[in-house]
Amino acid sequence: MKRKAIVLVLALAGAVSLSACQTPQQQQGTFVGGALGAGTGALIGSAVSNGSPGGAIAGAVIGGVGGAMVGNAVTRPHHCVRHGYDVYGNRICVRWSS
Repeated sequence: MKRKAIVLVLALAGAVSLSACQTPQQQQGTFVGGALGAGTGALIGSAVSNGSPGGAIAGAVIGGVGGAMVGNAVTRPHHCVRHGYDVYGNRICVRWSS
């Protein structure tokens, strides 16, 4: 039981430390997704493997990679595909790609 608590504390500490990073939006989405995925994966891996540290580590790695991929895809930057002009003659974007 003590080993399970240590793994849980380490997983949560890692998730909290990564989620506080000040980075551009896409990088922040990747880090937050990876941190949340790693924390959740560690908890699930530990629970499935009856508190085994190996299960928690494997869950953290798989969850971290999956979470980073999802976080990166969700925060992908949008690009302007059509420009126009406002009433003052300034160039603006009127259509964004997704």
